[in-house]
Amino acid sequence: MNTEEEIKNYYLKEFSLFDGEYDVTFNILDVNTDKMTITVAVTKTGKIFVTEYDLKRDREQDLYFQYGIENTKVNVNDFEKIED
Repeated sequence: MNTEEEIKNYYLKEFSLFDGEYDVTFNILDVNTDKMTITVAVTKTGKIFVTEYDLKRDREQDLYFQYGIENTKVNVNDFEKIED
């Protein structure tokens, strides 16, 4: 799979986590491996906002970004395609 196909594979995948206070849901809108950024729609406390995070690679070369004041590691491979 080439990089463009891999990036399209991530589009609109979803991941949820509990940040210690609220449930937070992320939906991937864009992954830019040239700039090493990810754009996600974040849903928290009934509000939705779009934000961009810096992408990083761990030792296994998996992509992740850090969220919140505790810099929680959010692994891009943990996002799942949501079926209605």
